[in-house]
Amino acid sequence: MQVVRLLICLMLLSLMSVAQEYKYTYGFFTNSAIGGDYFFSRTAASGGSSILTVNLKLPVSDSVFHSPGNSLVLNYKNSASGNWKAIIYRQEKRGMDHFKKGEVLSFWILNNSTITSADELPAVQLMRRDSTLSVKVAIPERKTAGWQHIMLPLTFFGNINPDKPGDIIAIVFSQQKTRDSRRQIIFVDDIEYMGVSDSDAVSSLPVITSATGYAMHVDITWQTAPDRNIHMVQIYRSDDGKNFKPVGIQQPYINRYADFTGETGKKYYYKISFLNHYYKESKLSSPVIAYTKSMTDDELLTMVQEASFRYYWEGAEPNSGMARENISGRHDMIATGASGFGIMALLVGTERGFITREESVARFIRIVSFLEKAATFHGVYPHFVDGPSGKVVPFFGHRDNGADLVETSFLIQGLLAARQYFHGENSLERQIRDKITTIWEKAEWDWFRQRPDSKFLYWHWSPDQGWVINHNLIGWNEVMVTYLLAIASPSHPVPASMYYSGWANQESTGQKYRSAWGRTKDGSMYTNGNTYFGIKLDVGVSNGGPLFFTHYSFMGYDPHAITDKYTNYFINNQNIAKINYRYCVQNPKHFKGYGENGWGLTASDGSYNYSADEPVPSQDHGKLAPTGAISSFPYTPEESMKALKNYYFKYGKFLWGEYGFKDAFDLTNNWCSEIYMGLNQAPMTVMIENYRTGLLWKLFMSCPEIQNGLKKLESSAPYHKKEK
Repeated sequence: MQVVRLLICLMLLSLMSVAQEYKYTYGFFTNSAIGGDYFFSRTAASGGSSILTVNLKLPVSDSVFHSPGNSLVLNYKNSASGNWKAIIYRQEKRGMDHFKKGEVLSFWILNNSTITSADELPAVQLMRRDSTLSVKVAIPERKTAGWQHIMLPLTFFGNINPDKPGDIIAIVFSQQKTRDSRRQIIFVDDIEYMGVSDSDAVSSLPVITSATGYAMHVDITWQTAPDRNIHMVQIYRSDDGKNFKPVGIQQPYINRYADFTGETGKKYYYKISFLNHYYKESKLSSPVIAYTKSMTDDELLTMVQEASFRYYWEGAEPNSGMARENISGRHDMIATGASGFGIMALLVGTERGFITREESVARFIRIVSFLEKAATFHGVYPHFVDGPSGKVVPFFGHRDNGADLVETSFLIQGLLAARQYFHGENSLERQIRDKITTIWEKAEWDWFRQRPDSKFLYWHWSPDQGWVINHNLIGWNEVMVTYLLAIASPSHPVPASMYYSGWANQESTGQKYRSAWGRTKDGSMYTNGNTYFGIKLDVGVSNGGPLFFTHYSFMGYDPHAITDKYTNYFINNQNIAKINYRYCVQNPKHFKGYGENGWGLTASDGSYNYSADEPVPSQDHGKLAPTGAISSFPYTPEESMKALKNYYFKYGKFLWGEYGFKDAFDLTNNWCSEIYMGLNQAPMTVMIENYRTGLLWKLFMSCPEIQNGLKKLESSAPYHKKEK
C-alpha cells in the first residue's frame, strides 16, 4: 500500500512521453459505462431556469443514441430570471496521454422538442485546467430531422491551442439567452475533437472471423483493417437474421467485441461496419451466428481465465510480445511486472489449449530475445520499457529512470516458471531456457543492498541519480518475492538473514515504516497477533492490507511451502482474504454492492485515481475490483465463486468486456472503470489455475534455485515447517 502511494507521487511529478506513441482522439463523451446518471458530469441551475438531473448529474439515455449504446440528455427550461449549465468532464485514463491535433469541436445532437429559434439551443464553452471558461459559442439551428452533426472550429472559442488538447478538461453547455421558453429535450452524443482532414471515407470492407457464445455474452472477432480512416467499428445484432440493430462500438485497434446480451440459450446474428471520423458508414459485413448457452462452474472458470489471458496474447505490445501497463493506455509502453504475470498467464493459456504450444514457443522466443537486448541496470529492468526500442520509459517521473527491483522480481518469477514449462529438447525450447537462465543470473540482487552492511534491499537505482528515491523494502506487503529471489539467486545472492533484518525487520525502522502507511501500530512489528472479524492474523499491517499482497508474491511461490518463524503463508494469506470478505459483508460504510457476493478490496483503477483499497474505513473508497476476490480462489474458493458469478451475471452488462472483467466499479457513485490493468488481469488467470491444478506453483517450485533459496531461509532461523 505504501508502495502504491509512492508510485502515485512519482507519477504526478513527471509524465514523460516516448516518440511515436499511438495518438488518440481527444474525446469528452462517447458512452457512459453505466446507465442512470453520468459520473463525469455536473449540473447547476438558478432562478426560474432548470435542468433535469440524477444525483446532480446528467441523465443517460440507453434507448436514444447516435453511436450505441447511450447518449446524454439535456432536459432544460430557460428563464429570464435564471440560468442553467451542464459540465461534461473528460474522463482521464491512465496512460492515455498522446492525442491527435484538435481543430474542431465535434458533437451530435438530436432535438426532440419544440425549439423554434436558435437562441433556445444551449451555448457551448470549453473549460481549461484552471477551471476558467472560454467565450460562449452558440449552437447553430438545424431544420432537418434526426441527428445533427455540429462542428465548431476551436478558433470560435478564443485562445485555444489545437496542439495541446489536454489544456481543456470539460465541455460546458448552458443557457444561451435570458428569456422564458418551454421545456426542451436534447440528446447529445460523441463529443470529441476532430481534425479538418478527418472526412476521408473508409475503403476497407469488414469481415467477421468468429462469433462464440457463452452464458450471457457473445464474443465477436473480425479481421484487423489497417485503414487509418477507421474511427470506430460498429456492431449490429439481430434475433431473427433480418432486423439488425446497433448494439455497440469498438476502437479500431481492437478487433474483438464482447456483446453482453443478458440472456442464456438464445440464437443471435451479427454484422459489423466501419465508421470514419464523420461517422459515415462502410458496407456491413456478412452475418455470422452464435448461441448463448448454460455453463457449469468449471466452464465459467475457464471462460474467465481465457478472457483475461487475451490481454497478454492479443493485447501485447507487438515488437516485444510483452504486456502493456493498461488497455486502453500507451501502446508502445510495456510494464515489466505485468509482463511477468502475463508470462504465467500465457503458460496457463498454452496448457489449457487457448493457444498451441508452437504459438506459445514463438511468443516466448520473441519475449526472451527482446529482454536480452532491453535496457537493464546491474541486470535489473526498469518499471516501464519502450517496446519498439527497449529503452527505459520514466513514466512515474524523471527519478524513476533506472532499475526497479520489485518489478524485475515479478518478471523473473514468471520467467522461471516458463523455464520449467518449456522442457522440450528441441532447439527453440532449449533457447528459451538458456536465455531465461542468462537473464536470471545477470540480475545483481546484492547490488541493491546499497551498502555492504545494509539490512535492507532497495527498490530503485538511477544511472544518473543513484539511490535518489532511497526506498528500502520492508514487509508486510507485495514484495516478499523480492527477498526470496534475492536469497535464491545463483549468481548474486544476498544473505538469507536479510529476510529477517530487512523484510521482517522488527527494529524502529520497520516499526515506523509500517505504522506510517498502515496508520496504526497493529502489525508494526511485522507480526500482528490480533483478531479481526473473528479471524486471528499472524502477520500483516493493520488487518492485512489490500488483497494483492496475497497474490503478487504467490503466483509462482507456493505459500503452502513458505513457513517462517512467524506463520505459514498459505494460512496467513487465507486469513487476510477472509478478513477482507467479512469486512465487505459487514460493510461499515454502507456502500452499494458490498456483501457475500461483492467483495475484494485491493489496488485498482478508481473514479478519480488509482488507489489500494483495504478493509478499514479510512482506506475503503467504495470500489470493488474483480481481481481481488477472483484471484483469491486458492484461499476462498466458495466466496470467490459467488463473487465471480455475481460480477458476471448481475453486473456483466457494464463490467464484462473483451479482456474479461474490467478493473473496478463503484455502484455507490455509478462508476465503472473502462480500462483493464496488466497487474490485475493475469492474477485471475494464474490464481484460478493454481486453485484448479497448482500448475504455476508446481512449475516455479520445481526450480532447483528456488528450493535451495528456501533451504537457506530455513537454516537462517529455527522454525517448524508445515507441509502442504
